[in-house]
Amino acid sequence: MQSHILSWIIFFPLIGAAIICFLPKRLESWMKPIALASTVPQLYWAYKLYVNFERANPSFQFVEHTSWILRFNIDYYLGVDGVSMPMVLLTALLSFICILASWNIDKYIRGYFSLFLLLDTAMMGVFCALDFFLFYIFWELMLLPMYFLIGVWGGPKKEYAAIKFFLFTLVGSVFMLIAMLAFYFGSVEPATGLHSFDFTILANQAAHIGILKDPVVRWGCYLLLLIGFAIKIPLVPFHTWLPDAHVEAPTAISVILAGVLLKMGTYGLIRISYPVLPDMARAFAPVVAAFGLVSIIYGAFCAMAQKDLKKLIAYSSISHMGFVVLGMSVFSNTIGINGAILQMFNHGIITAMLFLLVGVIYDRAHTRDIDGFGGLAHNMPVFAGYTGLAFMAGLGLPGLSSFISEALCLIGAFQTYKVMTVLATTSIIITAGYFLWTMQRIFLGPMNERWEDLPEISLREAACLTPLAIIVVVLGFYPMPILDMIGATLRNTVHLVVAMR
Repeated sequence: MQSHILSWIIFFPLIGAAIICFLPKRLESWMKPIALASTVPQLYWAYKLYVNFERANPSFQFVEHTSWILRFNIDYYLGVDGVSMPMVLLTALLSFICILASWNIDKYIRGYFSLFLLLDTAMMGVFCALDFFLFYIFWELMLLPMYFLIGVWGGPKKEYAAIKFFLFTLVGSVFMLIAMLAFYFGSVEPATGLHSFDFTILANQAAHIGILKDPVVRWGCYLLLLIGFAIKIPLVPFHTWLPDAHVEAPTAISVILAGVLLKMGTYGLIRISYPVLPDMARAFAPVVAAFGLVSIIYGAFCAMAQKDLKKLIAYSSISHMGFVVLGMSVFSNTIGINGAILQMFNHGIITAMLFLLVGVIYDRAHTRDIDGFGGLAHNMPVFAGYTGLAFMAGLGLPGLSSFISEALCLIGAFQTYKVMTVLATTSIIITAGYFLWTMQRIFLGPMNERWEDLPEISLREAACLTPLAIIVVVLGFYPMPILDMIGATLRNTVHLVVAMR
């Protein structure tokens, strides 16, 4: 199994999905435990990958490589490096927690959990695929389950939100498809002379021929990929699908959307755009950094204006992902890009906590109106404690995980983009403002009698939140478990971009 551990970690949830699909109606009560059990081995294998991962090795590890579609030289090619390993860990952990958080789903149970496990497979496949064709299949595979999970199990405007998510993401996928075909026909495998989708061959500048040597084509391909990935991140002005999707999606799907799917945009830039088109990455870097800055400030101000707690967190995600984009736009040092990858992981953990906490209060009060609460800390002190920790992590309090990652992004960016970095730093004040103001309106002050009978957080809900809270605190004081893992790969990536002239 060790030699095929990535295949197992990707496809094992499909076994659970198949069992759920064919389980008789009379055994419907087994479906949730089967779904949860389908994510346990995946989480264990992700831990095994982490333990056995060679930190000093920048190359791909646990590689599986075999021919798939011979006629077009398409391979089944899997592997992980320092960029993908944190995302594999994050996906495995959040998938397990989200199944547990979905225990109160009581409508179309078979469909919900089988679609969720299919989504799990697609997400994990994106982070492990090293063939562009295979990557694209997994990327597109995410669309279908996410569309139905929002459109069937979402809120009052679920159909609108699901269609908007689908169309935005599909447009980005079309742009990516055009670039993928240009890469395929503009590169050859040196040993065979055949066109290739292999990321390692596409990143070899000596393998580029014909159209891919044309600066205009390279410029166009990078722009297409940038737009496609910017929609997924999402960067302003490609962000408008995100608040609607978050507000209407069920709790666990909001967690996956913010915790994992948004990271695929920045992951795609580092995995594909930077190695294949390093000269364009360098040329576009100031523009990308500027978009990151706009997202940081715009997202923070929009979050400040929200009265719906879920929409506030959605806009805060746009702002915090802007730090990732700003940090990964710096090639004069490796500090910024290290901070960016660390922030991707930290943001996934923190937003997962935040959306789970929104789900806790919405399940009880059936409202997310921030101004409609007040004094909840009196009868829900444990819930208030978890929320306070998540809010403090979200605003970047020193001693919690996001402080270090955002600080690294800003330190790295300051050496290249001084003015933009100073402007980005001012958003920290706005972020502190909307989180503290929200904390005050929901938990402090006199008790709102309407909510005096709200029950405290349950054991299952605490079980979902506690692992995330521990990670937030531990990485806040000691981020080296992630930084050690990503350092060698990112040094190699930055060197490749800088060295290409």
